[in-house]
Amino acid sequence: MKPGFIYIITNKYQTVVYTGVTSNLPRRILEHKEKRNPKSFSARYSLNILVYYEQFQWIGDAIAREKQIKAGSREAKNNLIRSINPSWNDLYDDIKDIMTV
Repeated sequence: MKPGFIYIITNKYQTVVYTGVTSNLPRRILEHKEKRNPKSFSARYSLNILVYYEQFQWIGDAIAREKQIKAGSREAKNNLIRSINPSWNDLYDDIKDIMTV
């Protein structure tokens, strides 16, 4: 089984957040930034700022964590983001060189 990541992205106004899961975080965030799927939720709301992520040894664990985060309130997501990224900075430069399978 592959490793996995959960991530939260937002727009420049921090009015909308999106939680996702992937096995290749740098590639997936780049897809959001380039709006590769123009009709997607993230493209419509200009969600392209990576503000939070977690890495897991197994993709199944990442999927379970994504469901847990999605079930939480917006305030719970905000608190999670603030716990590692109080300024809501774009973390893409920190992760773009992560090697994944």
